[in-house]
Amino acid sequence: MHPVLDTLLDRTVALGYGRPGFLLRQRSWSTMPPDALSGRTALVTGANSGIGKAVATGLAMLGASVTLVVRDPERGRAAVADMAAAVPDADFDVLRCDISDLTDVHRFAHQLAQRTERVDVLVHNAGVMPPARTESPQGHEICLATHVLGPLLATDLLAPALARSAAARVIFVSSGGMYTQPLRVDDIEYRSAPYRGATAYARTKRMQVVLAQLLSARYAAQGTAVHSMHPGWVDTPGVADSLPRFRRLAAPLLRTPAEGADTAVWLAATDVAPGGFWHDRRPRPEHYLRRTRESDTARETLWQYCASATGIDPR
Repeated sequence: MHPVLDTLLDRTVALGYGRPGFLLRQRSWSTMPPDALSGRTALVTGANSGIGKAVATGLAMLGASVTLVVRDPERGRAAVADMAAAVPDADFDVLRCDISDLTDVHRFAHQLAQRTERVDVLVHNAGVMPPARTESPQGHEICLATHVLGPLLATDLLAPALARSAAARVIFVSSGGMYTQPLRVDDIEYRSAPYRGATAYARTKRMQVVLAQLLSARYAAQGTAVHSMHPGWVDTPGVADSLPRFRRLAAPLLRTPAEGADTAVWLAATDVAPGGFWHDRRPRPEHYLRRTRESDTARETLWQYCASATGIDPR
C-alpha cells in the first residue's frame, strides 16, 4: 500500500482502526512462513478470550509452544480446547497468574523458572476497564496494576529467561485510545479527579507505550526487543462488556480478534527495530496532539514510580 494512503487511513481513525483499514493494508503484506516460530516458547497474558486468545493461536500456527497466562485456569483450558481444534499439532500450556497482583507475579515467575529456562516471546495482553475505581491487593489502581506494574515486574523477573533466547521479543498490546491522553505523572494512581474507567484505561495504555521504549533501552544489551502496538477496533468480550454502546454503533467496522492480533503475532516473528509503536505492521506516531507530548522528566518520573512500586532496580 502506498504510504500516503496508509497515513490517510490512519488519520481517519474509523477506517484505519476498523476492519476496512486492515483488509486494504493486508493486500500488500507478505505471508509469514508457517515455521517462523518453530522451537520457540511464548507466553501470552489474558489469553483465554478475545485478542489474547487470537495472539496465542497465531503464535501456535507459526510453530511456537504457547503458554496461556490467565487468572482462571479453567477458562484457560477451555480456550486451549478451542485452539487445539484449530491448530491440532500445537503445544499449549496453561499457568495461573493474576498480573495485577504483584505477589502472584512473583509466584508465577518462580513457578515458570522451574518449568523452562528460556522464554522467546512475552505478550502483555491482559486488560481491564472497570466501571469504578478499584485497587489491586497492593493498593494500586487496577488499570495501572494490570497494564503497567504487573507487566513491568513480570518482564523484569523473566529477563534472565528472555536473555537466553537468541532473539527475544516483549510486546505490549496497547490501544489507539492512548492518543487521547497525556502522561499524567501528577496523578499516576488516578486519585484526584472523578474516575472514569475508559480514561484510566487510556492513561495506562499511554504509559505502556512509554514503558516499552524505556524497557527497550534497558534490555537492549541482552538482545531483548520490546515493542508496543495497538490492534485497532476489535470485537471482543471486553468491548461488549465495557463499551456496549460503542460496540453497537461501530459494529460494521469492528475487526475480528485474529485481525486485531495480527501485528502482535507479526512482531513476534519478525526482526524489526525495537522500541516502536506499531499498528497494522507499520510504525505509527506516538502522538497526534501537541497536548499529549511528555517531557523526559515526566518519563523519568513514571519510571521511578513504577520501579519503586514493583521493587525493581531502577538502574
